[in-house]
This record gives sequence, C-alpha cells and structure tokens, in this order.
Amino acid sequence: MSDIAYMRAALALARRGLGTVWPNPTVGCVLVKDGAVVGRGWTQPGGRPHGETVALDRAGAAARGATAYVSLEPCCHWGKTPPCTDALIAAGVARVVLPIEDPDPRVSGQGIARLEAAGIEVTRGVCADEAREINAGFFLKLHEERPLVTLKLATTLDGKIATASGESKWITGSLARDRGHLLRANHDAVMIGVNTAVADDPQLTCRLPGLEHRSPVRVVVDSRLRLPLTSKLVAEAGSAPTWLVTRQDNDSYRREAFQLAGVELIEVPATEAGVDLREAMRELARRGVTRVLAEGGAALAAQLVRLGLVDRIAWFRAPKLIGGDGRAGVAPLGLDQLSGAPVFERVSLETVGEDVLETLKRSA
Repeated sequence: MSDIAYMRAALALARRGLGTVWPNPTVGCVLVKDGAVVGRGWTQPGGRPHGETVALDRAGAAARGATAYVSLEPCCHWGKTPPCTDALIAAGVARVVLPIEDPDPRVSGQGIARLEAAGIEVTRGVCADEAREINAGFFLKLHEERPLVTLKLATTLDGKIATASGESKWITGSLARDRGHLLRANHDAVMIGVNTAVADDPQLTCRLPGLEHRSPVRVVVDSRLRLPLTSKLVAEAGSAPTWLVTRQDNDSYRREAFQLAGVELIEVPATEAGVDLREAMRELARRGVTRVLAEGGAALAAQLVRLGLVDRIAWFRAPKLIGGDGRAGVAPLGLDQLSGAPVFERVSLETVGEDVLETLKRSA
C-alpha cells in the first residue's frame, strides 16, 4: 500500500472522533512495519488519550522501526496528556507521515522540528485537503474564534419544510432521518431557534442504536426565554446538556427557573433580530465547541446565512412538491440582486432511500 492509502486509513480513524473530542482536534494514527499494520488509534472522548498514544500502546514493541501515519502534526506540549512527539520518539518509530501542520501556536511546526531533531524522517503534505476538512471546526475556533456551522435542511424539491398549515411529519423518509441523527453524533452541538423548539418539542438527541452516548449539546436560540419549562429540552437538561442563547436583560425569576432546571444560559447582546449570533458563536467557541449543526427553523437559517456563518450545508430533499403556499426552509434573505446571493460548492450528492442528500461548502 502507498503512503496515500495508509494516510486515508488514519483519516478514517480521525473521523470517528468527530463530535466527541472537543475542544481538541481529532487525530487518527496508523503504525505500519514491514507492510503490516501493527497499531492504530484515534483521539478518545474528551480529547484524551490522543490517537498516537492509543496506536503506540496497541503496537507495543512492534512500533520500533515502524512508520507512523498521523492525520495531524503530533503535539509537542504538555497539556492533560504528555507530548505525542515524545511518545513517538521513545517508541523508536523510524518515520512519520503527516498531511498538515497543527495551527495551534503551541505546536505549529515545533512538533515536526522535534521529531526531525531526534533523527526521525518526516514526510509532509499527504492528503492535506482531506485532513483540513476533518478538523475545519478546530481550525476555525483557533483562527476566527467560532465553530464551524453546518446548516441541515430537510425539504421538498421546492425547498419547503411544511405545508401552509404547518404539517411537516414526515417530509423525508426514515433513512434520511437516521442520517440526520448520525450528523448529530458527528457534531459537538445541535442548534435550533425557539420557534422550532416550541412547535416541535424536540429532544435533539442521537437515537441511533449504539450511538445514544454521542448526543451533542442542545442549543436553543431564545432571546426572551420563551422555551416552556415543561419542554423535553428542559426536562432532560440534567442528562443531556442544554444551553439557551438569550439576551442579557431577561427577567431574573425566569432566568433562575431555567438554571435550577440545569439549563445553562449564554447571555449575549440583543439585536433587532433577537440576539447577536456572532457573539453567540464566539461564546460557544470559548466553551470549546468546534462543530455546530443548525437544524432550524427558517428564521435561524436565514440569520446564519445573512451573517456569513454557514460553512457547510447538508440538504436532504424528498421527491415531493408542496408549492408556493408551503413554508420555506430558509426565511427571506432580503436580496435585491442575484450577485449578493451566498454561493456554495457541491461536495457530494448521494441517494438516501427515496431521498437525496446534497452536501455543500461555502465558496472561498
């Protein structure tokens, strides 16, 4: 197998950590010796131990003289775990192959330098674009102090999420709904607007068999604390973290009632649209969140798009039409000219049961 094939195996391992390792990046590691894989690992929940450490522990003495394929530059600083560079050096690996440097200023090339100083051959740039995509949320948190935002839509062919009367269950089929739960498992937080929370009374958990423990933090944008205290989100706040993004000037008794129920309030400045979503994203990043799945509704989707906060779109489309009297998946954006429309690039298009999932990323 080639360096590319082994690196893609390491990247596949790294993807397993998405949604569970924040505030850390997710890293996969494959150890190869004499053409055989002798160890593999990925970052464990909570960000430790790191992928390299797991792989080295599994390889044991077989790691000496091996090549380590690591999906991100190994760390070289002490945090909650020892430096991975030191572990690789102590294990006696002969070569390290990696795609990109870690932009964390505590690492940023220093890990590579330490490996090379120890006489380990370092090969860089293998599958770099794929590696950047996996940890795009972590990089955004470092560079822009906000998480990556994926807007998830489930609509008819004409972009409607409900009939004029509000009926919406179910537009897409069961396989598409299961894929939506998998998206929740791969994100640190899932976000909805308060109108959706009131109308649907959702749980926002991952309910795929075997992945129930992968449920993200539930975030509701609720400027005036309208979420009912009897809602499932509040009732289950003790077992599934629930955060409300709200204004700073709400009634103190209402605030206290949510806090006593175990709900965390994230208070940000008010705007005409309700709350300052840019500041809300910064607050999420300060809490370590790197990936947010925005599930609705239409007003929240439009606000995120208008502010340039949508980085990816996961658009499920059912082979149905509702027509102009249906409810749109994205509220009006206030565009006067087509040149002002946000542009996205198609990343993939796949069939999910009777529906289609189109994945897009924001154009550079």
